[in-house]
Amino acid sequence: MFGRSTNPGTGRSGRVWPVLAALLATVIIPSACMLWFMDAAMRNEALAVRQRLVQAYGSEAAKAAKRLDPYWAARTEKLILPVGLSPPEAFQHLVRAGLADGFILRDQAGGVVYPVPPSVAAGRVGRVPAGLLAGAALEQDGKAAQAAAVYAAVAAQTSQGDLAAQAAVAQARCLARAGRKDQAIEVLVALMGAEQLAEARDDEGRLIVPGAGLFALQLMGDDRAGGFRAVADRLAAWLNDYAGAAMGSSQRRFLMAALREVDPSAAVLPTLEAEDLAAEVLARGPVEPAPMRLSPSAVAGVHLLAGADGRVIALLRQDRVLTDTRRAFDAEPLAGMRLTLTPPGAAGARGEPFLMQPAGAAMPGWTLRVDLTGGDPFASASQRQRAVYIGTATAGIVAVVLLALSVTFYLGRQVRLTRLKNDLIATVSHELKTPLSSMRLLIDTLLEDRYRDIEQAREYFALISKENERLTRLIDNFLNFSRMERNRRAFVFAPLSVEEILAAVMRAVPDRITHPPGQFELEVADDCPPISGDRDALVTVVLNLLDNAHKYSGDPRRIVLRAWGRNGRLHVSVSDNGIGLSRRAARRVFDRFYQVDRSLSRAAGGCGLGLSIVKFVVEAHGGTVTVASRVGEGSTFTMSLPTLNLLNHRRAAPQGGTDGC
Repeated sequence: MFGRSTNPGTGRSGRVWPVLAALLATVIIPSACMLWFMDAAMRNEALAVRQRLVQAYGSEAAKAAKRLDPYWAARTEKLILPVGLSPPEAFQHLVRAGLADGFILRDQAGGVVYPVPPSVAAGRVGRVPAGLLAGAALEQDGKAAQAAAVYAAVAAQTSQGDLAAQAAVAQARCLARAGRKDQAIEVLVALMGAEQLAEARDDEGRLIVPGAGLFALQLMGDDRAGGFRAVADRLAAWLNDYAGAAMGSSQRRFLMAALREVDPSAAVLPTLEAEDLAAEVLARGPVEPAPMRLSPSAVAGVHLLAGADGRVIALLRQDRVLTDTRRAFDAEPLAGMRLTLTPPGAAGARGEPFLMQPAGAAMPGWTLRVDLTGGDPFASASQRQRAVYIGTATAGIVAVVLLALSVTFYLGRQVRLTRLKNDLIATVSHELKTPLSSMRLLIDTLLEDRYRDIEQAREYFALISKENERLTRLIDNFLNFSRMERNRRAFVFAPLSVEEILAAVMRAVPDRITHPPGQFELEVADDCPPISGDRDALVTVVLNLLDNAHKYSGDPRRIVLRAWGRNGRLHVSVSDNGIGLSRRAARRVFDRFYQVDRSLSRAAGGCGLGLSIVKFVVEAHGGTVTVASRVGEGSTFTMSLPTLNLLNHRRAAPQGGTDGC
């Protein structure tokens, strides 16, 4: 790329790399020497300042770390099981005390007593009544109303509370399926009020009546009338009552979450988050926290703290740890420093700290991070010397750079020219390869007789023809560019109508422009005058404008092609709702190889020649092309060509006026 350059005037080539090597040596050698001396001097100053700061701030951080161990010792002493309370009641009591985000309770042997999964209910002896089996068979056969009647009979006749409750729920379920929702709700509400069935459980040990209450609320849906509020409040009270019927923690969590979803505005469930957190930690495996210290759990961002006897394990989210401990270590720090408690593995999350101090024995892996804030209290003396070093080095480097600017400018032009030529070669290869590959695929398909019928064969021939036209347009574009470079114009002028031009455009325009989901509109005035021009060249102009509009338009895409006559000229415009152009881009958009968005151009194809060819062709026809655009609001490209009457009038009387359309 840098090895050879060509002189456009003489055609002779000369090597650039000796000049480039001399330029680099002229800039790099003295600059490197000055930077090395400056860096050494500034490093010595910085080390001296840092040493003084480490001594002062390190002592302050050590004092703060010593205050954390007593804090956690006092916190641990509070984690004891209340006397006389069952494990669920103790869990609720600890949550209400606000000592942690969640708790796991264990017995003296280390076994978890809360939260625990439900146990299978005892006392279910004997076979299932025939009526219950008959109802299940009817329900399976889709006879919901008959099954509901059978279940109702079983609920009324059985003396077993568990079976009676199950039959009542099954009756409500079948009534709901039969479209008798109000009767189903009545059955469920009655079941909630049956005190003798409060302890009824299913085969997996879950309480049946709370689930019936949730079922009733789900049947009521958005209808807040008809006892919804009473049922919701009753269920919430049941779930918040940890001293009542022994409910499995998993069932309680499920019902709490479901109730909050059904009635999010009114249900007050203060223990739900604590229940969820405890269950999540237990689900990851056994919990064995280190005694008397903060330990990580299997859940990211959750830490464990065991009480003195190990029976209460507090679950603390990381944010809570950071908030609660700030009061313990955040005394009056020295000016210019900030102390921050940092969790394990997050020491470098906010950049490199000035100093790190272990947080103490009670918080293994945690550190106290020291950051500097505001001005450096020890840097004022070294700042003046640093300014001298920087000023001297900057002056020397600027002098060297200014001396080399002229050569750099020349080499930059050569590099840009070479890069543009390389880009052009790559783009030409890519643009020609696409239609050729498509044509080859279609021809191979036809040669191998891989088509259904003659209609599909004709469709493939039509696609081959369209790809051939596309290839022809691409080659025409590159030939037009070649003519532009050689300043040769080879146009065949003949009388044309705008309808003839636009008809050829519509035959050649790609389907991606005219077909949905985009919107394409064609607006042609009735009084468009004829012109004199090269038909193929003008078709290429319009196609390039349409392709440019499609390339830089987003979704939903809207492209409008208009043609009208005014003041002796034919005007053709292409409007889009694309990304638009800035003022600077609008001034350069017709330059060769200029691309507003290179990444978009690489994705959609193109090398920045389309609009320059448009300008070249239009000016060769005695016309002008302009663009009106605003960033984010789309663009409108308009070409204006003299009409045939205007051209004849100018030839006959060059000083005359212009015709109207």
